[in-house]
Amino acid sequence: MHIRDLPYPDPGRPDVRSGPRFLFWLGRNQLGGQIKATLWGLLHMAALVSFPIAIGLGVQAVVDRSGSRLALAGAVMVGLTVLTALGDAMLHRAAVTNWITAAARVQQLLARKAVELGSALTRRVAAGEVVAVSTGDVEKIGWFVEALSRFTAAAITTIGVCVALVIYQPALGAVVAVGVPALALAVLPLLPRAARRADEQREKAGRATELASDTVAGLRVLRGIGGEELFLSRYRRASQEVRVAAVRSARMWALIAAVQVALPGLLLIGVVWYGAELARDGRIAVGELVTVYSAVTFLLFPLRHFEEIAMAYSFSRPSARRAARVLALRRSSLHGEEQRGGDGRGAGHKDGERLGGDLYDPASGMLAPTGQLTAVVCGDPDAAGRLADRLGGHPAEGGAGAGDGSGAPSALLGGVALDEVPLAAARGAVLVQDKDPVLLSGTLAELLDVPRSGEVSEREALEAAECADVLAALAEASTDESGEADPMRTRITERGRSLSGGQRQRLALARSLVTDPEVLVLDEPTSAVDSHTEARIAEGVRRLRAGRTTVVLTSSPLLLDRADRVVFVHDGEAAGVGTHRELLGTDPAYRAVVTRETDDEAGERTAGSGTAGLDGTALEDIERIEEQIEESA
Repeated sequence: MHIRDLPYPDPGRPDVRSGPRFLFWLGRNQLGGQIKATLWGLLHMAALVSFPIAIGLGVQAVVDRSGSRLALAGAVMVGLTVLTALGDAMLHRAAVTNWITAAARVQQLLARKAVELGSALTRRVAAGEVVAVSTGDVEKIGWFVEALSRFTAAAITTIGVCVALVIYQPALGAVVAVGVPALALAVLPLLPRAARRADEQREKAGRATELASDTVAGLRVLRGIGGEELFLSRYRRASQEVRVAAVRSARMWALIAAVQVALPGLLLIGVVWYGAELARDGRIAVGELVTVYSAVTFLLFPLRHFEEIAMAYSFSRPSARRAARVLALRRSSLHGEEQRGGDGRGAGHKDGERLGGDLYDPASGMLAPTGQLTAVVCGDPDAAGRLADRLGGHPAEGGAGAGDGSGAPSALLGGVALDEVPLAAARGAVLVQDKDPVLLSGTLAELLDVPRSGEVSEREALEAAECADVLAALAEASTDESGEADPMRTRITERGRSLSGGQRQRLALARSLVTDPEVLVLDEPTSAVDSHTEARIAEGVRRLRAGRTTVVLTSSPLLLDRADRVVFVHDGEAAGVGTHRELLGTDPAYRAVVTRETDDEAGERTAGSGTAGLDGTALEDIERIEEQIEESA
C-alpha cells in the first residue's frame, strides 16, 4: 500500500477482542510493507555491522605492510558506506509508510464507526476518550507498527553477527554470543513496572483530555453560572496528576535506558580484557581482536531497537485497547449479524427497495402514521433522547426489558427493524436531529450542502426554520469580491460558537429540512427560541413537511397544537393518544407535563376540587395555553 493510494477502499474488519489482538491484526494487514521495511533494515544493519570486517582487514594489512590488502579494505568500506546510506534511507521511507498507512487505517475505522453510530457514540463513550483515541492513541499505535520492522531487522542482524563471530573467532565469539542475549533480556524484569506506569499515565492523560473537551464544549454555560474557576481548578488538578504520572514513567524508562548503556559497556570491557589476554598469548591476531571489538561496538546500534520496541509496545497496548473498545461498539446491542441472515439485511427488506410506512417503537408503543406530523411528549428528557435513538435505528445499551426502554430494539419502519437493514438504507429513510446538533465549521452554503432529495430548496428550508434574522446577521459579517453581502459565503465557526443558541438551533433545523428525508425526527428543535418564533417555526415545518412523516419530541404547547397527532409517553409507555387539546382536557398527567405543574400543585388542585373531571385551575391552565397559542399565531 502506497501513501498515494490512501484512503483504503475497505480498511477491513478489525479484531477488537483485545488490544494485542488489534495490534496483531494491524501488522498482519501490513505484511507486505513490514517485509519490505525489514529487508531494507537488514541491508542497512548488515552493512553497518560489516564495517568491523573492513576495519580488521585494514589493521592487519598495516601490520603485514600489504598495500593491496589495505586498498581492498578501503574499497570495501566505501561499498559498505553506500549500502548503509541506501538501506537507511529506504528503511526510513518504508517504516514511515507503514506508520502513516496504519494510522490512516485506524482513523478510517474510527471515522466509519462514528458515522455508523452517529450521536449515539458519545452517549456510549465519553467525547474526550473519542478525541484521545483518534489523535494521540492513533499516533502511538502507528509508532509500534513503524518500530516493528526495525526491531525484526535488528534481531535478525544480532543473531547473524553472534553466529558469525563464533565461527570467525570461537573464543571471543562465545563470550559475545552469551553476553548479547543477556543484554537484550536484562531489561525484561523492569518492563512490567514500566508498562504499568505508562498505562497509568495514559489513563490520567485520557481523563484530563475528557475534562478539557467537556469544559470547552460547555464554556458558554460555565461562564453563565460562574463555574469557570471550579472547572479550571479541576483541570489544573488533573493536569498535575498527569505530570506526576509522566515523571514516574519517565524515571522508569530512564532506568531502562541506563541499564542498556551500562551493560554493553561492561560487555565491551570484558571482551577487550579477554581478547588482550588471548592476543598476548598469541592465540589470536591483533586484526581479529579489532574485528571482534568493532563488531560488539556496532552491535550496540541494533540493540537500541530492543528498547524502542519495548517502549512502543508498552505505550501502544493501552492505546490499542481503547481503540478496540470504541471499534467494538455496534449499532444493535441485541441483534447480531447471525440473526440477520449473516448479511445485515432486515427481514422483509430487499436491496434497493425504498423504506417507508408507519414508524413504530415497540418499546413504548409509540406509532407515527405515515404522512402525518406526530408530536411526542415525554416527561423525562433522557427518555426522550433514548426514544429518538431508537427511532433512528440505534437501540440503547442496557438490559433487555428495562422499564426505561434501555436495551430495547430499534423502531420499525413499515414493519422493518431499522437496526437490521443496511446503514445507508436506514439513514436515507430516517433522519434524527438530537437535542444538541453540531454545526461544523465552514460557510453557510457548505453547512447546507448535505445529501438531499432535491424537493426542498435551501431558501424554503431557511424560511421554514425562521432564519431571516440569522441571514441578516451573517450578511453583515460577509462581503464578497463585488462588495455585496452574501450570507451563504459567511464562515461559521466550529460548533457555531459565534452564534446564539437559538440561531444555531434554527440553522440545524434548516439543514435537516433541506435533506427532506422520508421520516424526520426532531428532538426539542425549538427549546432555545422565543414563543413567537417558535409558533412560526411550527407552522413552517408543518407546511414544508406536508405529506411526509415527521416526529417532534417536545413539550411546547405551540408545537403540540399544530401536530396532527400527539402521543404522551409516560413511564416508558404510550399512555395517551389524541390531539393536544383533547389530551390537555382529559389527561391530568399530560397536562402536568405541558403546563410544568409540580406534584404539590397537582395534589392541592385535586384535594381542592373533590370531584372528578376538570376543575377551575385546570380550565385556567387550558385557557392560558390557548391564549398563548393564539397570541403567537
